[in-house]
Amino acid sequence: HYSFVQLLLDRGADVNAEGGYYGNALQAAAWNGNKSVVQLLLDKGAIVNAQGGHFGNALQAAVARGTTDLVELLLSCG
Repeated sequence: HYSFVQLLLDRGADVNAEGGYYGNALQAAAWNGNKSVVQLLLDKGAIVNAQGGHFGNALQAAVARGTTDLVELLLSCG
């Protein structure tokens, strides 16, 4: 997933685009427990507290999933 996300961002995809079940890519990556993609999105300017989607925001998605390392990462960013 990392290389695909990197390709999309390199080609101009909006890191904070909204839509879909999860609301945004950061929330989807957080729910899926993909720390490398979460870090990539944050490095590219993803808004850590962006609201929307099923869980409300990326932090709530990480908490719901139980991924402590992502919870800590997201808390350190916002």
